[in-house]
Amino acid sequence: MTSIKKRVCCLYRVSTVGQVEKDDIPMQKQCCREFSEQQGWEIVNEFSEKGISGFKVSAKDRDAVQEIQREAVAGKFDVLLVFMFDRLGRRDDETPFVVEWFVKNGIEVWSAKEGQQRFDNHVDKLLNYIRYWQASGESIKTSVRVKTRMEQLTQDGHFTGGIVPYGYCLEHQGRTNKKNQAVGDLAINPEEAEIVKLIFQKYVHEGYGAQRLCRFLVEQGVKNARGKNIPTTSINRIIKNPIYTGVIHNGDSVSERITSLQIIPDETYDRAQEIMEKRVTHHDSVPLNTAGQSLLVGNVYCGHCGGRLTLTTSGRKYTKKDGTVRREVRARYACLNGVRHPGECGGQSGYGVTKLDALVSKIVRMQFEKIKAVCAQDLIAGQQAKQIALAKAKLKLANDQYQERKREYDDLRAETIKVIRGTSKLNADLLNDLVEEATQAMQAAETDLRTANAELEENTASAEAVRREYACLMNWAELYEGSTFEAKKMIVAQFVKAVYVRRDYELEIVFHVSFEDFQSLCANETGENRKKAGAAMLQPTA
Repeated sequence: MTSIKKRVCCLYRVSTVGQVEKDDIPMQKQCCREFSEQQGWEIVNEFSEKGISGFKVSAKDRDAVQEIQREAVAGKFDVLLVFMFDRLGRRDDETPFVVEWFVKNGIEVWSAKEGQQRFDNHVDKLLNYIRYWQASGESIKTSVRVKTRMEQLTQDGHFTGGIVPYGYCLEHQGRTNKKNQAVGDLAINPEEAEIVKLIFQKYVHEGYGAQRLCRFLVEQGVKNARGKNIPTTSINRIIKNPIYTGVIHNGDSVSERITSLQIIPDETYDRAQEIMEKRVTHHDSVPLNTAGQSLLVGNVYCGHCGGRLTLTTSGRKYTKKDGTVRREVRARYACLNGVRHPGECGGQSGYGVTKLDALVSKIVRMQFEKIKAVCAQDLIAGQQAKQIALAKAKLKLANDQYQERKREYDDLRAETIKVIRGTSKLNADLLNDLVEEATQAMQAAETDLRTANAELEENTASAEAVRREYACLMNWAELYEGSTFEAKKMIVAQFVKAVYVRRDYELEIVFHVSFEDFQSLCANETGENRKKAGAAMLQPTA
């Protein structure tokens, strides 16, 4: 009488796709087939999980495990065979109970390398749990080792995988992995790098948003590496990615600056992040849109009621002498209070865009001409140097006083030994009073030292901020006249805080407070008397 062969279902699993060979898992498959043949079993089904982590992915989310459980309930096999038990999973809070579930449902669970998992007594259950507890621990250790190695590679300035950022390519520069296989490192793609520069130029200096940039690149025929248009999501990722400053980020790991990878200057990148943040919060110093032909949308107000003026357009058709019909579009800054409630606002209902923009642009040019006429860089640097030198002197004095108080305290503490031995001229009560006084004096000196150090740090940071502001202001002054309209709109939005317009186009222009020191300096150098720094009152001439 011939015995009935046991029906076997095999499960093969690898955690990463890189472990798959030609879309197969041959080593596990060969071992399980040989083991099944030795046992006289018949394999009726085989399941392969490629790139599935047995630690990160729960059994209920693994299609193969779920299908095997359904076939077990249906009685389609007798033995579940794996290469090693950790192929079933590495979760100590789940996998032992999955194994136990199969056994309770009449399925023998075997490993080609470790034998059968039985549950005849409590020791079997304990061993089953310990096995997967160890497997879970090994997964955690492996994860830590991989993460640590990735952090080290990032800090060393190496690319650790993923999508290559636009503007770069991978080149073999002699680096190999532990298998002695060539590994690619990032290098600048010259053609794509020019597009990245153009994106930042349009975004920072001309106020283009992601959608407008997308349309612009489509019109210019610019494609990505796959020959498709660059979508707005990719443009936003480009603007946010610090790799373009030559610094590789991977989670919390950051590399040193790699000058050979830097495409965008730090100042331009930082300004792009600032613009993006201010656009989200609708900050007045950054226009949400520079596509229109008005210079002041968002920062122009009625000088009578204080309401914000809105841009309105109207059009009319007319026939030229040659019979052609043309449409004329007129744009105005309208005061809605003046339109809806004429009695509550004594100003005009609207102001022509062309005239008002021209007046404001003229004033801005005049301000920039004054700025360029005054070479304040050396004077500002000198003032900052004096402030920093004074802060350093205060810090040195505070440090000397602290060291002196500390020496007095240490001397008194040393005197304590003499009091204990009876060799001191001081008695215990007097010494205690002196030590308490010295302690208070040392603590006060330490507080003064911290204050002086904080003052020096503040002066140093302030000097750097002023230097950047001055450089930015001088750059605007140099670029304004020859800029595109979009660039002028961006400059005016950052240079001018608000424009108040009254009847007959009487203007008050309020500049951003951050330029107050410079404007005061200009007034002192040129001998002009200004009513207030940061504001300009001009009456247009006929």
